[in-house]
Amino acid sequence: MNDQKPAAPVLGGGGFLRIRLDLAYDGGPFSGWALQPGLRTVQGTLEAALELLVRRPVRVTVAGRTDAGVHARGQVVHLDLTEAEWRGLNRGAELDPAVALLRRLRGALSRGLGDLTGAIVVHQVSVAPEGFDARFSALWRRYSYRIADGPALWDPLGRYDTLWHKSPLDVDLLNEGASKLLGLQNFLSYCKPREGSTTIRDLQRFEFARGEDGVIVATVQADAFCHNMVRALVGSALYVGEGLEPPGWLHERLLMKKRDARSVLAAPHPLVLEEVAYPSDGELLARAELTRALRE
Repeated sequence: MNDQKPAAPVLGGGGFLRIRLDLAYDGGPFSGWALQPGLRTVQGTLEAALELLVRRPVRVTVAGRTDAGVHARGQVVHLDLTEAEWRGLNRGAELDPAVALLRRLRGALSRGLGDLTGAIVVHQVSVAPEGFDARFSALWRRYSYRIADGPALWDPLGRYDTLWHKSPLDVDLLNEGASKLLGLQNFLSYCKPREGSTTIRDLQRFEFARGEDGVIVATVQADAFCHNMVRALVGSALYVGEGLEPPGWLHERLLMKKRDARSVLAAPHPLVLEEVAYPSDGELLARAELTRALRE
């Protein structure tokens, strides 16, 4: 870690510096990512800590909003600070402001979380390249989902991040059904649509693998996800893995483009945002502009 004073960063539009935060969190104690009046959320806790340091309200933009109870290991956000605010973070010391913000933010989060200290951890702070947008510059998001299919696999130490499924699942059937959903599709049958937003997504990976410990891990990757999409995909796939529906049923539901009584959401607590990928620095702005156009 470099504690030397860095060269002056380049100011972005409007005289602000765009700052990237890489963080992880246990979603269990929170009512999801997004701000909600009267409820503890990850965004609300993070923004309160930033306000304590910067002495003004600070709004962050997230790569992917997570539901209540959903976790993240590889979440990314950005925020904008003035150069004076950025330089003031080290309190006059010969210290990289990124290092100063990381240290002070960890302290502010601990103060705000109290007994829940450690539920949110910021791993890295950096000045973002020109054109970076945590949400719109992203190429894809990857989630994991752990399933213990049978009492013999139910580990009390993993009950907060693993689904305890009573019946055995056939991994081959799960993968056969999941493979039929890959590609650019309208996932209205597997989404809770938001007004003014598209439900068309590019599903790049949807696969299941049983680990050496016997637990099944689902990997779901797409350019982006609409509301409840991952949980709906996994929840429906469980019907196939259990043999209650044939593998082609998942694709049939996709073509229906509607939600009905068979639209089931898997529990949120085993779901983890593992990674968000971005293009090279020179392609960040173009990617953000393309994504905005597609979403609109």
